[in-house]
Amino acid sequence: MSRRIVIAGGGLVGLGLGLALKQALGASHEIVVADPAFVAPDRPDDRAFAIAAAGRRMFGALGVWAAMEPGSQPITDMVITDSRTRDVVRPAYLTFGEPAGEANHGGPAEAGEPFAHMVWSKVINRTLGEACRASGVELRATAVEAATVEPGRVRLDLGDGESLGAALLVAADGARSRLREGAGIGWTGWAYGQSGIVATIGHERDHGGRAVEHFLPAGPFAILPLPRSDDGGFRSSIVWTERGADASALLALAPEDLTQEIESRFGLALGAIRLASPARAYPLNFGIARRFIAPRLALVGDAAHVIHPIAGQGLNLGLKDVAALAQAIVDAARLGLDIGGDEALRPYEAARRFDAVAMGAATDGLNRLFSNDLGPVRLARDLGLGLVDRMPRLKRRLIAEAAGLKGGEPRLLKGEAL
Repeated sequence: MSRRIVIAGGGLVGLGLGLALKQALGASHEIVVADPAFVAPDRPDDRAFAIAAAGRRMFGALGVWAAMEPGSQPITDMVITDSRTRDVVRPAYLTFGEPAGEANHGGPAEAGEPFAHMVWSKVINRTLGEACRASGVELRATAVEAATVEPGRVRLDLGDGESLGAALLVAADGARSRLREGAGIGWTGWAYGQSGIVATIGHERDHGGRAVEHFLPAGPFAILPLPRSDDGGFRSSIVWTERGADASALLALAPEDLTQEIESRFGLALGAIRLASPARAYPLNFGIARRFIAPRLALVGDAAHVIHPIAGQGLNLGLKDVAALAQAIVDAARLGLDIGGDEALRPYEAARRFDAVAMGAATDGLNRLFSNDLGPVRLARDLGLGLVDRMPRLKRRLIAEAAGLKGGEPRLLKGEAL
């Protein structure tokens, strides 16, 4: 029986899974992460991700959070507004910070910690890559071109001309996963007709760890706090949803004109702003695989699900996949089961597909509700936000959901070793 696991895709999810499996299984199993991008030069630090509290605990259990934390920015407060673009006053309908004087300072009440941290993608990738190499994970700068299921194993044809046999192939190769298509797994999805514009913004005043989500007629405009720049300047990341055609027109503007458009949405609370990185746009879609497993194959991350960024949960769903699949594989190995067999993989699909569908439906519904400027709809949603803001128990439950601390999670998400 093969004791090799190959992970196709060396992004945050693929590297995280490789490290978790190697630390838990040790020398008894060979872990390979294959990605042609391993030979690509480092890219500029122009993206940051919100790592929920559960993901931070997982990184802590894997021994990598200490290297990420110094350059991270905790999110200790969040404010939600609902207004039109040119409105001078934007009342806060819902806040997720705890009242002054409470011990958790805006984090989940049962956790005593921030509900998320902003971390640069380059920092996460570098830290996970170094930890994988130190643990004995093989990082191969090639692609998995094809997979053929054979008795007791799957044969993999790699882009460098070599073939490998493995007990299990994990597809972490993104939303357009060729491995998912090759396995005949269907995909249900649609385009939103929206684009997400992302950029790093410099500003005069300290954000204080506060995230802000302005719900505007075209879609949400999120302001996420970032660590200070090397010269001590204040920075935030924006994730700005616009109609696809409007996004293209906005990115074609001169930098000073684009900055004015951003300022009209960003608001004046943090003083004068400037573009600290080029603005980029990407189309927004929803999609979910009809199955998360096939013979000798498991899907994780964007290969399994893509959701709207309105709640900032896309990467965190992928980290939940990592924790659940690692636990399923390790439990199977300890019981002497075939780690690539259906008996080993079914618990993973059972644990993750319902949650992914539920989160996808929730974000889809939120986007449709808040990307709407009809008067009665705006009134109803603002009343709803106001009611939630006055219900502490419900607010704490929502914070725990956003932090990934709702109970019943895999051990890694609780900060426990596998």
